[in-house]
Amino acid sequence: MNSIETSKNNSEKIKEASALFHLLSNEISKVIVGQESTITFCKLAILCGGHVLLEGLPGIAKTTLIKAFNKAMGLGFSRIQFTPDLLPSDLIGTLIYNQKTHNFETKKGPIFANLILADEINRAPAKVQAALLEAMQEKQVTIGSETYQLDTPFLVFATQNPVEQEGTYRLPEAQVDRFLFKLLLTYPSKVEERQLLERELNLEAINTVLHKQDIYNAQALIETIYIDDKIKNYIVDLIFATREPKSYKLSSIAHFILYGASPRATLSLYRASKAHAFLKGRHFVIPDDVKAVAIAILRHRIVMTYEAEAEYITTDTIIKEILAEVPAP
Repeated sequence: MNSIETSKNNSEKIKEASALFHLLSNEISKVIVGQESTITFCKLAILCGGHVLLEGLPGIAKTTLIKAFNKAMGLGFSRIQFTPDLLPSDLIGTLIYNQKTHNFETKKGPIFANLILADEINRAPAKVQAALLEAMQEKQVTIGSETYQLDTPFLVFATQNPVEQEGTYRLPEAQVDRFLFKLLLTYPSKVEERQLLERELNLEAINTVLHKQDIYNAQALIETIYIDDKIKNYIVDLIFATREPKSYKLSSIAHFILYGASPRATLSLYRASKAHAFLKGRHFVIPDDVKAVAIAILRHRIVMTYEAEAEYITTDTIIKEILAEVPAP
């Protein structure tokens, strides 16, 4: 089989596999009104094996959205309500002394699941954050002296209320960087809110249309998606523009950036761009794929100066300026 036939065959497989993820959107939409962009980014995270941080005011269906995804995929699921009195052992598990055997036995915690709903993650103390950090990055946890591998896929979908809300704390930068995307959820439009009154918002209405093997197959196909060297260079340029804005004729925003995006952001842009091309049914990446995922990947990875905060300059504003000024191939 020559390279043209191989490419054609691969393209057909990608279109067929991506159609399954469109079915996933249809099922989620049975209980979630609007939020199409958020649903798309959650699908991208699943395809990349990445974690998602959803930020929004209470009552806008952050938790329901994640439960809906789990119902449509049939994965092992745990919901963990983060509170100030939560302990690391409540998350990962602990050793229990068995009086009959006179031995310590491991009792695994709710972290041992495929999809973790970390509800109101910014209400948890530092020790719990550290325990979750190991799980998110290493896909393993340590209980006593033993290390346990977590199931695959392992996805953390965390929700948080804005830090201005009472009883919340800013997440450590090291942990925030572990999230592939940070998504900002807003109130629905007037039309969407009216639609809420016409729907029976019941998770039982959602059918399971995706399984573990479908996710593995899609992830394998994403690895085969072609990305040109010019687009790789474009990704690197976008990252370096957050670190050295003056080198990219962005002096007007340089004093707003304290630290630019990490190398993890580079890898995230690369993977997510390929996943975005997959959802579009393409076997190659175009610059628009990179632009489509850039803001959600970078908004939590750029540390702003006090001057930026004082002038109400957000990371989204900075990223949009970078995307406008850095030439695409």
